[in-house]
Amino acid sequence: MCGKLILALSGGIDSMVLADKLLKAKADFVVAHCNFHLRGEESDGDEQFVREYASQHRLMIYVKHFDTEDYAKVQGVSIEMAARELRYSWFEELRQQLNYDYIAVAHHADDQLETFFINLLRGAGIKGLKGMRPINGHIIRPLLDLSRADIHQYAIENGLTWREDHTNAETQFLRNKIRHELLPVIDSISKEGRASILKSIGHLSSENDLYRELLKEKLSQIVEQDGMLQRLKYDTFHLSPFTFHFLFEWLRDYGFNEDQVHFIDEAMNGQPGKAFLSPTHRLTIERDGFELVPIAQPADLPPKLSYQQIQINDSFVLDTSPQVAQLDCAKLTFPLSLRKWQAGDRFHPIGMKGSRLLSDFLKDLKLTTCQKEKVHVLLTSKDEIVWVVGYRIDERFKVTKETKTVLKVKILEYFIIFASSFSMETIHK
Repeated sequence: MCGKLILALSGGIDSMVLADKLLKAKADFVVAHCNFHLRGEESDGDEQFVREYASQHRLMIYVKHFDTEDYAKVQGVSIEMAARELRYSWFEELRQQLNYDYIAVAHHADDQLETFFINLLRGAGIKGLKGMRPINGHIIRPLLDLSRADIHQYAIENGLTWREDHTNAETQFLRNKIRHELLPVIDSISKEGRASILKSIGHLSSENDLYRELLKEKLSQIVEQDGMLQRLKYDTFHLSPFTFHFLFEWLRDYGFNEDQVHFIDEAMNGQPGKAFLSPTHRLTIERDGFELVPIAQPADLPPKLSYQQIQINDSFVLDTSPQVAQLDCAKLTFPLSLRKWQAGDRFHPIGMKGSRLLSDFLKDLKLTTCQKEKVHVLLTSKDEIVWVVGYRIDERFKVTKETKTVLKVKILEYFIIFASSFSMETIHK
C-alpha cells in the first residue's frame, strides 16, 4: 500500500483487522481515534484499548473527543449522521495537518449492502445506490471486498483482540435491523443473494459514472458562467417531464435538497424575484431563468471621503464612463460615504424633474436580483444620494455652466479608488 496513511481505529473487529494487515504489510501509518461519548464508560474503554494497542506497536496516535449529541441537536441530524460528519471532518483536517496521503477506513462488503438498503429505503437515486468506492478522493477502503464473516475468520486465525459495541445488537437502529433481520431473509432466499446485490451495486456505480459525465457535459453547454454567477435560462433546456431531475442534479452540489428543488420547480412560472437559499448559495427566479450565486460574506466598505483627501488637478477632461461621476464640488457636503442601496432610498435622476424611489428606478432598468444587490450609492454627509454608482448621478449635483470646481469620483468594483477636483475657469473662458 503506497503513501502515508491515517488509520481510523475504533477498536472494533473491522478496524483491528485492518490495523493488523497494515502492520504486516509494513505500511507507513498513524492511528486516529474518535471518542464520541455516546456509550459512557464503554466509549472511554474503547479509547484506552486503542491507546494501549498503539503504544504496544509503537504507533503515533491522535485522539479527538466530540460532544456528538449536542452537535446532532444543533445541526438537526441523526446521531449516526452527526458522528459521520464529525469524524470525516476531523480526519481530513488531520490529514492536511500531517500532509498525509490517505485516510484508511475499515468498511467491508456487508457495510456496502447495509448502506445500499438504507439509501434504498430513503428513496435515494442512482447516486445514493452506487455504493462506496475502494478509493474515493483521500478515503481508501482496503477491506471492501471482504465480508463480515471473512473478517471474523481472519481475526480468530490471527489471535486478534477487539472491543465489542453492544449497540450493534440493538435492532431499533435501521442499520442493525437490516443486518440482523433483512440480510438473513435474503440469505434464506438465495445463497448468492448478497453477491448478486453487490454485483448490481457495481453496475450502478459504473452507470452513475457515465451519467455524471454526460450531465457535466450538458451543463457546461447550457449554464452560463459570469465570474461567480451562474445563469440557466428556461429556453436552453426543454426537458419536461425531467425538469425537476435536471434541476436537482445541477443544484445538489450547491447544497440544495430535494424538497427545495420541488419548490423551485413549481416557482418557475411564478413571480420573478423569489429566492431560495442553501447553506452556501442563493438561487433566484428571474423572468427568463435562474441565477445562482454564492452567499457572499459582508464586505468592508471604504472609509468616508473627506475634502482634504481630494487630489487637485487642473487638466479637466470630460469622462462619460459609467464608473465615473463628475459632480459640482461646491454643492457637496463632506465627508462623502458609500453604502448599498436600501428600500426607501430616493434621489433625483439627472435629466428628470422631481425625485424617484430608487427601487422604481432599478426596476425600470430591468436589473436581476443579483445585479440589484450589487448597487451602491454615494452619499453626502446629509445622506443625500449623489450618485447611484454605475447608473445615474443626481440632478442636484450635476456640473453646470456655473460650476467652478468639478469633483471626479471613480469607482472600481464598488469601492472609491480615486477622487480629484478640477478648476473650470479655463473651460468657462
